[in-house]
Amino acid sequence: MENKESKNTKNKQNNDKRGRKILEEGPKFNYFWVYAIIFAFILISFNMSFFGENTKDSSITDLKEMLADNDVEQIAIVNQKQAEVYLTDTALTKAKYKEVARSRFGTINKGPHYSFTVASNDAFDKFITDFYKDKPQLTPVNVKYEARQDWWRDVVPYLLPILLLIGFWIFMLRRAGGGGIGGPGGNIFNIGKSKAILFDKDEKINITFEDVAGLDEAKVEIMEIVSFLKTPKKYTALGGKIPKGALLIGPPGTGKTLIAKAMAGEAQVPFFSISGSDFVEMFVGVGASRVRDLFRQAREKAPCIIFIDEIDAIGRARGKQLIQGNDERENTLNQLLVEMDGFSSEKGVIILAATNRPDVLDSALLRPGRFDRQISIDKPDLSGREQIFKVHLKTIKLSKEVDVHKLASLTPGFVGADIANICNEAALIAARQDKPDVDIQDFNDAIDRAIGGLEKKNKLILPEEKEIIAYHEAGHAVCGWFLENAHPLLKVSIIPRGVAALGYAQYLPKEKYIEREEEMLDRMCMTLGGRAAEKVVFDKISTGAQNDLDHVTKMAYAMVSVFGMSEKVGNVSFYDMQNQNAFSKPFSEETAKLIDMESRAIIDIQYKRAQQLLKDKRKELNALAKLLLEKEVLFKDDLEKLIGPRPFDKQESSSTDNNTPNVDGQYTVSTNTDAQDSSVENRS
Repeated sequence: MENKESKNTKNKQNNDKRGRKILEEGPKFNYFWVYAIIFAFILISFNMSFFGENTKDSSITDLKEMLADNDVEQIAIVNQKQAEVYLTDTALTKAKYKEVARSRFGTINKGPHYSFTVASNDAFDKFITDFYKDKPQLTPVNVKYEARQDWWRDVVPYLLPILLLIGFWIFMLRRAGGGGIGGPGGNIFNIGKSKAILFDKDEKINITFEDVAGLDEAKVEIMEIVSFLKTPKKYTALGGKIPKGALLIGPPGTGKTLIAKAMAGEAQVPFFSISGSDFVEMFVGVGASRVRDLFRQAREKAPCIIFIDEIDAIGRARGKQLIQGNDERENTLNQLLVEMDGFSSEKGVIILAATNRPDVLDSALLRPGRFDRQISIDKPDLSGREQIFKVHLKTIKLSKEVDVHKLASLTPGFVGADIANICNEAALIAARQDKPDVDIQDFNDAIDRAIGGLEKKNKLILPEEKEIIAYHEAGHAVCGWFLENAHPLLKVSIIPRGVAALGYAQYLPKEKYIEREEEMLDRMCMTLGGRAAEKVVFDKISTGAQNDLDHVTKMAYAMVSVFGMSEKVGNVSFYDMQNQNAFSKPFSEETAKLIDMESRAIIDIQYKRAQQLLKDKRKELNALAKLLLEKEVLFKDDLEKLIGPRPFDKQESSSTDNNTPNVDGQYTVSTNTDAQDSSVENRS
């Protein structure tokens, strides 16, 4: 409690410091408003000078009437082509001149009031002379001739569109500046600046190693780097050198970024955080410039840490693409390689990077001297999952019956992100039902939703279809029940879930690192049990086994071409060779044909084996299918009461494994969905 109170006090002090700093410095002035004011002034001036006048088009005939009434004060001939007529103040009071008496802004119109085109000065002189020749009672009007050059009228119509384009361009650049080409400062000239976020000593990060559970080995490695930064003399006294870089490798959701945040919270040194995609832009040379700027800032702040998340965005292997690669990305990678091996190790700049695709990284990036340590962050085992549950359950009001160890045993293969999602989903489910706390049933529902998808109780299914689904899932359950090496059954259901799953059989995989051939064959037989049940009972097959066939096909080809489990093909593996060149097979056509034949033979043998097993256990199959139609969801205890205990069940303690919870044999209506390598295996 004392530690938490001291942390809260320090965080409050840091927030107060940042607040006082903002008040002292004051708000930053935005020069965009200067541009806006200048542009508005230009528009207003243009309107007042060009659009403010209220001049009407006229003709010689109208001019004769105005001259006859002595309403014209002056006539100006501009550039020998345009006549401007100015009326007297007395004339402007007349009703017929009401339209030109006022300007467009409502002020008194000083003129010109009317205008018309003339042929020439001589022609107009002749017109005026002839008009007043026989009208001695009229006072001749004053006519003046001007050679006028109106730059404002001539230039502004062309200048205005240009100003509009420039203003729009500046506006778009400033909008893109926060996270785009303008860089962190929102300025086009900052395009080559690093976009890394700096967490200095004053900016305390609240996440520490206490918040990271299930990653004990990785924490030891990271804590050693932090210790080196805090007390370097302890290591340098024995001749040791600070490691230049550490690469965090692991599947998505295992906590790579979380442990980097914890490192930033523990290390009392500046911490630069940036994503690999922040280096690459559409402009040539920007990525390399940002790398140089990042390392320049890091050297100034040394000792410090640079964290690059998703480094595979710029660290992909060079020269392996059949099509032309991205030169800008490769230039960025080259600059990163130079910077990592170019600065002195005594500077104390450590590079920390994270990726879930280590197979695509360039070999030059992984060599010692750049990333000296590669820290594997795997999926947590039973003990690790239990620790992660304890972290995420701190803020949840739990029922007394909730056993954290049981929750961990029900979620093999789940990563930290999955467990966090389950805890949150369980709390939401309990809240929807107005429960005072979160019980074990809420967690079971949350796990089912994470594995199978949203439950759809109101989905209309024909009775004959429901019967096929029931026998399909019962076939999976019976095969798994009487096969020694099959995964233990957890639940079988015919309630539709997710997008296309109309039913599923859920198993709890044994937690182990290796799998024997007989275990793979038993799992394959269990997976084919759904289609085999349809064939045995109805003597027909349906599209519902698409997911099962997809799973067993991949498993059979892996047994033959990857694990060397075929006597005819031999002890060979083409896995790595296929990864290096995905556009051509690393074996001959004869070998490809042999692989196809052997894979098909394995599947056919297990399919016949499943059919024979279900024929022998037809009584149990019928009983299970009928009970499934009645209850829709059956658990392991229900099967034990119905068909007796599983012959091969033993009291086995869970070991460590990263297998994924199986939802084998989902009966689906979809025929074109691929199996996902996620928390749910064998799912369509």
